[in-house]
Amino acid sequence: MKKLDESQLVGKIRLGDERALAELIDRHQAAIARVVVGMLGNVPEAEDVGQEVFLRFWFSASHYRHEAEVRTYLTRIAINLSINELNKRKRKFGFMLNLGTETAEVFAAKVDSHEQLYSNAELIKAALSRLDTAHRSVVVLRLIEGYSTKETAEILNLPLGTVLSRLARAQEKMRNIIGKQP
Repeated sequence: MKKLDESQLVGKIRLGDERALAELIDRHQAAIARVVVGMLGNVPEAEDVGQEVFLRFWFSASHYRHEAEVRTYLTRIAINLSINELNKRKRKFGFMLNLGTETAEVFAAKVDSHEQLYSNAELIKAALSRLDTAHRSVVVLRLIEGYSTKETAEILNLPLGTVLSRLARAQEKMRNIIGKQP
C-alpha cells in the first residue's frame, strides 16, 4: 500500500480495508502504548487496552469527523479506556491503586548513581500511579507525551485553565508523595 495521508487512510478504514487499519496501527501504536502505560503502568491490561483503542476506532470510524487529528482522536480513546480500566481496578480492589510488586524496591536505598537514577524514575512512576485519573491524564499527556497545553485541553475536552490548574496540582501532589518517601 502506498503512503496515504490520514484522511485517505480513514476513508479506506470506513470501507473495511484491514490493510489500512494495519497501517494506522503501525503509525500510532507506539504513541498510544506510551499513553496507556503512563495511565495504567506496565501491566498486562495495558496491552489489552492498547489493542482495544484500535478496535474501537475500527468499529466507529464512520463517526470520526476529522475535527481533530487521528492521533488526538486515538489518544482520547486511549485515555477513556484507561480510565475505565482504572475504575474497574477500584471496584475490584477497593480504593487502593495497584502499585505492583516493585513498590518496595522503588523506595529502597541505592548505592551508586546509576541505581539512584533508576530509583528516581521508579519513584516518579509510583507517584504518578497514586494520582487520581483526572490529574494523571494531564501529566501523561502534557509532561510525558509532550502535547501542548492546548492539545491536552482538546484531547481531554477541558478548558485550558482547568488543564493548567490540574497540572499544577498534580505536580504538587507528586512532590508531596515523593517527599514523604524515605
